[in-house]
Amino acid sequence: MTDSATDLLSKHDVVLADLDGTLYRGQLAVPGAVEAVKAARERGVPTSYVTNNASRRPSDVAAHLAELGYPAGDGDVVTSSQAAAAMLAKQLPAGSRVLVVGTDALAAEVVGVGLAVTERAEDAVAVVQGHSPDTGWRLLAEASVALRAGAVWVACNLDSTLPTERGLLPGNGAMVSVLRVATGREPQVAGKPAPGLLYSAVERTGAKAALMVGDRLDSDVEGGRAAGLPTLLVLTGVSDPAELLAVPPALRPDYVDADLGALTRAPEELAPGVRPGWGARVTGHGALTLTADGGTDPLDALRTLCSVHWGAGGGPAVVTADGPDAARALRALGLAGADASSATVGGVDGAPSLADGARRPTGTDNAGAHS
Repeated sequence: MTDSATDLLSKHDVVLADLDGTLYRGQLAVPGAVEAVKAARERGVPTSYVTNNASRRPSDVAAHLAELGYPAGDGDVVTSSQAAAAMLAKQLPAGSRVLVVGTDALAAEVVGVGLAVTERAEDAVAVVQGHSPDTGWRLLAEASVALRAGAVWVACNLDSTLPTERGLLPGNGAMVSVLRVATGREPQVAGKPAPGLLYSAVERTGAKAALMVGDRLDSDVEGGRAAGLPTLLVLTGVSDPAELLAVPPALRPDYVDADLGALTRAPEELAPGVRPGWGARVTGHGALTLTADGGTDPLDALRTLCSVHWGAGGGPAVVTADGPDAARALRALGLAGADASSATVGGVDGAPSLADGARRPTGTDNAGAHS
């Protein structure tokens, strides 16, 4: 463990943490995450729980976190429904009527900022859209009429899918696409990767040096970068080593590690870069070879591969191993001989994967269907 005076946590005054895949999977806490959050708080660095979940009230989210052992109160939770309501309040006079495509929790946030809720397109000056498993054609049709008449449109998030115990299902972004096609319009976006949600969390905490932590490159990391925050990707949820290697510049994290244990490691150990004991060379367009010279940590191999591949232009890649140690690392990362643009995480030939469960179906944070 790194000296606490020089570890990653020492550089920050608040942790902005994504939920599902980062802190919990459905009804279970991610191993080690509760201890990491508690240890950070004991050192004076609180966690603000930042979620694209627009289907549940902050109090319900906080209660779930507390049940799992996290130090969480209602005021520690920042949701995309809150951010969406705040966006509307800045644009509309008090008492303006809003058509809510979403749950009662989203409607409550709208009312809470001094606006009113209506079910009629003719009365609506705005439409706010968040995930609800009960959204149907009639409500989407009503929203379409309002939008064609010029109503303000705010979407809580654009997550196209949400992970569930049955696999990936349509998320809020999929339903937003219905209205895009029907109206030819584009919504304002409150949740990640738009920066508004993270701006709200920073403002609420008064943080001067916040760290964004999440498991998704396309919302958590992209959102953190859009908000001008350093980002840590943990491989406990959706994004995997293959996706990380192929990711475009706007979605590249500052730090990468297996889990929230990263908070007590030195920043330079976590940043993508050539790590001791590992080497990588470009052998063709999108082709890399990994070499091992005493390296034992597959994540250091991944950091090395990212550094070399990104420096050569990035994009989809195929990685091959030079020697048995390099081969073991690639198997552990789920990169063994696979196209990095489509590889799935999992061990090969019986080798355990570092990211086992990273693409395992979970209850969702990003669109809020289950957890």
